[in-house]
Amino acid sequence: MALSDAHPRAVSKDNNRRTASAQGSPTTLRHPSLPTAGDDRPLTPPVSAGGQSSRSESFPSPYPSGSNSSLSASTSTLRGASNSSRLQRPPSTSRHSTPGDSPTNGTARRLPTPTANASSTSLSASREAVSNKSPRATAPDPPPRFRAVPHLPNVMNVEPAPPPAMYWSKAPVWGTLPTHGFRAHTVTLADNVAWIFGGCDDRGCFKDMWCFNIETMQWSHPEMQGDLPPPCRAHSATLVGRKIVIIGGGEGASYYNSVHVFDIPTRRWSRPSFTTADVPPPRRAHTTVLYQNKIWVFGGGNGLQALNDVWTLDVGSSLERMKWEQIAIAGRKRPSPRGYHTANLVQNVLIVVGGSDGRECFQDIWCLNLDTVTWTQIKPDTLHRRLSHSSAQVGSYLFISGGHDGSEYTPELLLFNLVSLQYEPRPTLGRAPTPRGYHASLLADSRLFVFGGFNGHDVFDDVYILDLAAAAYLPQVTSFSIDAQ
Repeated sequence: MALSDAHPRAVSKDNNRRTASAQGSPTTLRHPSLPTAGDDRPLTPPVSAGGQSSRSESFPSPYPSGSNSSLSASTSTLRGASNSSRLQRPPSTSRHSTPGDSPTNGTARRLPTPTANASSTSLSASREAVSNKSPRATAPDPPPRFRAVPHLPNVMNVEPAPPPAMYWSKAPVWGTLPTHGFRAHTVTLADNVAWIFGGCDDRGCFKDMWCFNIETMQWSHPEMQGDLPPPCRAHSATLVGRKIVIIGGGEGASYYNSVHVFDIPTRRWSRPSFTTADVPPPRRAHTTVLYQNKIWVFGGGNGLQALNDVWTLDVGSSLERMKWEQIAIAGRKRPSPRGYHTANLVQNVLIVVGGSDGRECFQDIWCLNLDTVTWTQIKPDTLHRRLSHSSAQVGSYLFISGGHDGSEYTPELLLFNLVSLQYEPRPTLGRAPTPRGYHASLLADSRLFVFGGFNGHDVFDDVYILDLAAAAYLPQVTSFSIDAQ
């Protein structure tokens, strides 16, 4: 801004200041908008010709008073509002800026300028407060505590949370789905594949093999080779190494006592021949277990009567040189003839549950010691009639599912404790299988799988899964004994 553009009153005052300076007054020349040493007021933004403030930032100078940096920053801020030829006015310790002090006649107002003494006093007090500010005092750490015995919180009047219950669900199957239902079939687990053979529906019996992967839930239908067995139902299947041994069964009025062997790796069937005439009579609805390289066969029926005899098939040397032998039972105590029962091998004991002789549905439980070949009857407090049910060992329990109770098919799941030799109620949640019998079940990966079945009208091809949840530890319980006296 040229000198002639200044306000007359401002010019007059400037002349007076020059006079005072010439007479020896100690005055420091400065720009009218620059703060004095110790003055922390903000720099006033320049005012444009139109009366509006420009967009230059106005911050307190970060440099000490009198430094070149402060002068340079202040001069840069006031660029465009000052002229290089403008005369610098001496500072005043008592004068405040007013609208009339503006270099132009615009309407922009300046903030009142505090006095140098007040500003110096305020800044000194602020600096002293900052310099005297001490670090925040912290409380001393409490002494360490030691607890020798774990503390278990015990809240009164609060019910404990129940463990997760076992949960039923229908398997999400996929792949090459079965073309028929399964009734009175067998399921054999090898690695992670369940092999389903035979069975029947309302059209007849089957002799094909289906595979179900318990990890991927995939169905498949492999091609078979060799000497295939005839269509059959109510047979038995026993895993011996990498082979599945099929014994007996029947179709319609036919009953078999034949033996067929299925080799899993090659998918090939074979039928061994026996040189001796000492073979068991034809039967179906019997049970088998493998113990000390022998397949033990109990019960069944031959179309004329139910059976309660015991046979063994020696498979120790080779499957081509198998040999039958009838077992003489020690003592006179033994279960009545029956079929459609279940038999589980627990250590060296064969446990038989339920069954039927064609007239009565049984509720008794028998144990056969395979070392001493003696029968013992177990008498729990509660009894349940069952036939055509399934039974799978889960640690120290037998999971008995479904079947017929002499009046109707049931979806009930019974847990038989092999240590206390008593039935125990266990709640289950989810979608349980519909009432059925003539199904098959197995334990795999802490889950119980149920395949197919029959409810008196329909034959099922579905798969249900019981997740053991909190009872998943049960399959790991192996150190226990059965006190069957």
